[in-house]
Amino acid sequence: MNIGILSKRTKMMTGKIKDYLESKGHEVSIYTLENLIINESLLNKDFYIQKSKSLFFIYAGYYLDANNIRVIPDPHISFQQKNRIESHSLLKNFGFLIPNIYLGNPEMLRNKLQSKDFPLILKPIMGSGSRGVRIIESIEELYDANNKILYLEKYIEGIHYNVYFIDDVICTLVKAPLANEHTDMEKIKTPNDIKSLIKRWKNYFNGKILFGHLDLIREHDSNRLYTVDVGTFPEFSQWQIDNIPPVKTICDLILKQVKNYHNH
Repeated sequence: MNIGILSKRTKMMTGKIKDYLESKGHEVSIYTLENLIINESLLNKDFYIQKSKSLFFIYAGYYLDANNIRVIPDPHISFQQKNRIESHSLLKNFGFLIPNIYLGNPEMLRNKLQSKDFPLILKPIMGSGSRGVRIIESIEELYDANNKILYLEKYIEGIHYNVYFIDDVICTLVKAPLANEHTDMEKIKTPNDIKSLIKRWKNYFNGKILFGHLDLIREHDSNRLYTVDVGTFPEFSQWQIDNIPPVKTICDLILKQVKNYHNH
């Protein structure tokens, strides 16, 4: 098959995916910001892999989907999980426990927030993982913010988890608060409530997501499990289940889904 990958980079996991698919006899092209033009030239592929969730690549996914070219993961789902407001609404409607959020311009937030509301987490509205994320300890720190809409989230004191899933396999890791995916983490046995949460999450999308991750926090005081971030295509850099190689397993799942799609 002739396969395209929408990605910010050509190396790391994207490069490994390309190498594996080519080893299986497929022709693979990677589209980055340097060579991606959203026009009819994209329509000569059998399907695309949506590795990047940056808006320009999501727009490419929308264009392909509108022209009946299969994109995996689904770009509409990728956008829901990339945009924190969309993601918050999705998780809330689904019944997951999530932190309170505060959304507004700096002046309004300074007038409405009280000292008891802190600490808060400042997150970019478009983003996932830890990029651009920081703790806000007081109202005074909001005076440093420029005049744009801010997304603030109540900070939850507890154990922070990075939870990967590939098909029905779950890898649960304990991480430092606000740590990114590439920081060293400790693998633990997956608790039953996390297993149940991942199963519900996957079932909600009715087979449209094959892999991904959730960032969770188990609150110290209540032991309740909060969902604070979700993602459709992490790097799986901390995957620690040796008999399930992530690149091979993910590529095989994608190829199987494309085959099933064409058969129907």
